[in-house]
Amino acid sequence: MATNSSWSSNHSVEMDGESGSDASKKKWVKLNVGGQIFLTTRTTLCRDPKSFLCRLCQEDPDLNSDKDENGAYLIDRDPIYFGPVLNYLRHGKLVINKDVAEEGVLEEAEFYNITALIKLVKEKIRERNATSSQVHAPRKHVYRVLQCQEEEVTQMVSTMSDGWRFEQLINIGSSYNYGNEDQSEFLCVVSRELSNTVNGTEAEPTDRAKVLQQKGSRMRELRM
Repeated sequence: MATNSSWSSNHSVEMDGESGSDASKKKWVKLNVGGQIFLTTRTTLCRDPKSFLCRLCQEDPDLNSDKDENGAYLIDRDPIYFGPVLNYLRHGKLVINKDVAEEGVLEEAEFYNITALIKLVKEKIRERNATSSQVHAPRKHVYRVLQCQEEEVTQMVSTMSDGWRFEQLINIGSSYNYGNEDQSEFLCVVSRELSNTVNGTEAEPTDRAKVLQQKGSRMRELRM
């Protein structure tokens, strides 16, 4: 009886050891994606229970899951775009290298049916496109025409600020006497890039810009 008991105890230990080994094997999963091997866990692949990858490692009978000679699941997809997908499942963050197109990652996320990742990539693409459109949008300028006397031209041009730039000086041909000297009047054309906008509306001019505008208005009033 002792012998049988000893054999039974040893047998039980062996069975437990086999169970532990089997459990370890079942924990890790090999994927052969486009010829590149990826090693991960079933827990990682099942972050999204409805995804293709979760169904694959659960050996869903509705999926035709072939394996290579090393037991890795064969997936005929691009491994470059699979990397960001797998990393997202590992840590929940979207990390895409600069040389990897977001559209390619989106295509893979849709193929593997990972809903949360699809949403993240689409948001990233929208942000990129919005930034790109702002950078490449045609520059708009606002122009102002200020009337000034001959002796004020130099001062006006030298004191321009807030992005205002001198464009053209036009002699309007009218002369008048100022003391013992003849004075001419000019139209001074200035411009500024229309970049300080808030929700498509031009921002309020700064104090210096207001001074420039007021000076032009006073000159027009004197002219009249």
